[in-house]
Amino acid sequence: MTPGGRPLSVLAGFALLLVVVFVVAFAVGRGAGPVTPGLTPGGGGGGKPGTGHEMGAGR
Repeated sequence: MTPGGRPLSVLAGFALLLVVVFVVAFAVGRGAGPVTPGLTPGGGGGGKPGTGHEMGAGR
């Protein structure tokens, strides 16, 4: 093997490992579903009124 070939193969292996970890994490997240029943992407808000999670809630 040439001296310049090893660092390139190590870098390619690391990039492949990152892709595999990302794909597995994405698949697990999709399988787990939403964090809360009403949570949807771009839905905004989140908390129910009166739970203390509103922005600007007075003291």
